[in-house]
Amino acid sequence: MTAGLFVSFEGIDGSGKSTQARMLRDHLAAEGHDCVLTREPGGSPGAEEIRALVLNGAPDRWSPETELLLFTAARRDHMERTVRPALAAGRIVICDRFADSTRMYQGLRGPGLRARVDALHELMIGDEPDLTVLVDIDAEVGLSRALERGGEGRFEAFGADMQARMREGFLALAQEFASRFAVIDGARAPEAVAADIRAAVVARIEARGA
Repeated sequence: MTAGLFVSFEGIDGSGKSTQARMLRDHLAAEGHDCVLTREPGGSPGAEEIRALVLNGAPDRWSPETELLLFTAARRDHMERTVRPALAAGRIVICDRFADSTRMYQGLRGPGLRARVDALHELMIGDEPDLTVLVDIDAEVGLSRALERGGEGRFEAFGADMQARMREGFLALAQEFASRFAVIDGARAPEAVAADIRAAVVARIEARGA
């Protein structure tokens, strides 16, 4: 895709993926790699404004179709202003969520929506990560953690059934796109999880010659 390496983190709410993304950035930076830690929705000024719209408010504030358009607009801005320039400069981009989250959070909420997610992604984005780290955890445990931490909680309000469907969906995506996924057991101490993630990322860096 470009000279750099694009690593995304995925998982249900409360999986610990954001913590692990930060830990990976810190480790790689300490090893001398030039890294960018970013997130979706967000990661650029315009995308952060859209984030405030989609992650707050009542669960039925937006239809899944409207959410899809908003997330895609945010992602396009993020790619143009943050991700692609960093990759072109040879940097390692670590992104907390990417298109796989849209495939789940919007694509699973109505008949035919997954196909629309993929079609719009192909039309407006086109890129996929070089490596996607899926931090997998029990749905009820993840929801409990997410509710305890508070903050932006619109999607947590969809409840345990949706969390369970999301977990199953992420695992299915890991099989569908097996060449770019690394599934990591998140139900362990953070350092143990981080060690497995580092091994997967270092292997991909070495394979790419980064």
